[in-house]
Amino acid sequence: MKVETCAVEGGCVTDYIAIAISILSMILLLSRLLVPFLVHKVPRTKNSGFWIPIIHVFASFNLLLSTVVSVNFLKFNKRHWWQSCYVWAVWVEGPLGFGLLLSCRVTQAFQLYYIFVKRRLPPIKSYIFLPLILLPWIAGAAFIHMKKPLNNRCHMGTHWVIPTVSLHTLYVAALVGFTGAIGHIEFRFDELKDLWWGILFSASSIGVWVTAYILNEIHEEISWLQIASRFLLLITASILVQALFSLSSSQPLLTQISLRRREPQEFETMGQALGIPDSGLLLQMEAVQVIDPNEPLDKLLLDKRFRQSFMAFADSCLAGESVHFYDEVHELGKLPVDDPVRRIYMARYIIDKYIVAGAAMEVNISHRIRQEILTTADLAHPNLFNNALNEVMQLMKTNLAKDYWSSMYFMKFKEEASMRSNGLELEQMTGLNFSPRLSSVHGADDPFHQEHFSKGSANDSHDSDTMNQEL
Repeated sequence: MKVETCAVEGGCVTDYIAIAISILSMILLLSRLLVPFLVHKVPRTKNSGFWIPIIHVFASFNLLLSTVVSVNFLKFNKRHWWQSCYVWAVWVEGPLGFGLLLSCRVTQAFQLYYIFVKRRLPPIKSYIFLPLILLPWIAGAAFIHMKKPLNNRCHMGTHWVIPTVSLHTLYVAALVGFTGAIGHIEFRFDELKDLWWGILFSASSIGVWVTAYILNEIHEEISWLQIASRFLLLITASILVQALFSLSSSQPLLTQISLRRREPQEFETMGQALGIPDSGLLLQMEAVQVIDPNEPLDKLLLDKRFRQSFMAFADSCLAGESVHFYDEVHELGKLPVDDPVRRIYMARYIIDKYIVAGAAMEVNISHRIRQEILTTADLAHPNLFNNALNEVMQLMKTNLAKDYWSSMYFMKFKEEASMRSNGLELEQMTGLNFSPRLSSVHGADDPFHQEHFSKGSANDSHDSDTMNQEL
């Protein structure tokens, strides 16, 4: 009798176990979303790379909560309109749950198709494309709400199962279509694998949902079957929200610094993640060049040590975005033209960070040049950022260069250059190494770290003085 009661009203032991698993699933999902921003201090962006994962978590919460409420996992009386089956089983579980989840993945697959196959930015903005493909779910929910086929246990007749499953299958088919179209691309990160996992689990969840739904609908008198089917339904939904979630499709660099990556080497810039030669590194035996202030700035910036010193000065003036942009474009130039995939990754990263309106480090360029980049027909083109670079270079010459020559940053740069030059001369004479072995770039937003550089130079000076005394 007790089993029969909880089968109808909820509150079985297996119900609480399934709810506990769904709560753990949501906690894990939130951690996967927030860890890169809270722990690794990754700056937030204003594009779809940030808000699509947010919407995914929102839809996941809706799907799990609506399943708990509509399938009678817990005992409560439905006294208010917001507790009705049509709110939870139709609207929250449909357009705001499963439909929104699949729509997010279809949107990401659509973006990848245009960026890597068409080699251009998508013609429709994500904040427009996502509501558009969600319209069939909204229309379906409105139609069910008008017809009111649900009984007091939130079950509808078996003749409603076919159109409902067809709508789910249509979106999985769209996801399969876009994923198949980009299957030949050799992605550097986990985009393709994440899409196929999402397809596998979404298709499996539909099968489980249909089976559980039909068993619930046809065999309402079998108590243990009611309990087992809804347990399986919530567990499958908890796995589904994990499988569908991915940062790689929208922000691939975040997948390299999140906790799910266990490789010993961590990538802090897109250049390092893409394997660009010497990206972010100052080599031990790098030649020491004499800096002449009369030389053109674009020629001086080719020297990595000077570029980082100039970048630190620009950051101190709160105008570092121009130098950072130059540095990223310089890294892009190291990639061969016949490697379009890596060039597209880097170009997309630069556009999201520096070009789009409201970007984290938006550079001051003309509207015409900005639109030329955003509407380009080839994201892998070697001259994509040339016009923007010319405008940025002119701004740096006008606003930063003159003040830099009289700043403490230039004085310190000359002093350290002199020390390195003396250290190399002593090394050639004695066969000993007095220069720092390695300095590294510490992030896309703060690539010049004075502390490590100064410590290395101080050690050089101390070792040099000791050797002079011994000589």
